[in-house]
Amino acid sequence: MSTTATPPKQPPVFNLPNQLTAARLGLGIILFVLIEHEQWLWCIGIFALAAFTDWLDGYVARLQGITSTLGRNLDPLVDKVVICGAYVFLLQQRDPSSGLTPWMVVIVVSRELIITGLRSFLENLGANFGAEWLGKIKMVLQCGALFAIFLALYENNSVTAWVRDILVWAMLVATALSGLQYFWKAFVLLRKDR
Repeated sequence: MSTTATPPKQPPVFNLPNQLTAARLGLGIILFVLIEHEQWLWCIGIFALAAFTDWLDGYVARLQGITSTLGRNLDPLVDKVVICGAYVFLLQQRDPSSGLTPWMVVIVVSRELIITGLRSFLENLGANFGAEWLGKIKMVLQCGALFAIFLALYENNSVTAWVRDILVWAMLVATALSGLQYFWKAFVLLRKDR
């Protein structure tokens, strides 16, 4: 008598965590429009809501035990669209109160694109290439730097400029170091696989 194993049941595609992720993408688009129109106070509120949905979708997924291939790939991709898009739109403003220069935005966007491609490549090989602790710190600092930039653009004074500069530089260091951490992990995995 032969038995066939049934594959584990996949959760519905439009589950609550995925809906929250899709909502975050919509909030990102609203954020880009607000940056374009220099509505800095609204930017703070919309970005806070987007960051909250990022936390909430992960919390709900863990609480309900919902994991899906779509969610695992879509969530970090939407994060990168919102973060990188915000930095690109801010750079376009050419306002010195943002504290940003083109090379800073290139570091952020390049790191995100390269690591996303590397993660996709390695996961297709069956390797576990999830988020590392430094990558999580990087994400917190990228969000913190955006909040500080919006605040400095809304109310430019020596205190907001000082906080903005500290967070932008800390974010850049964490972004570069987390990229190197992922490169090292990929090197070790590929060397072991070979």
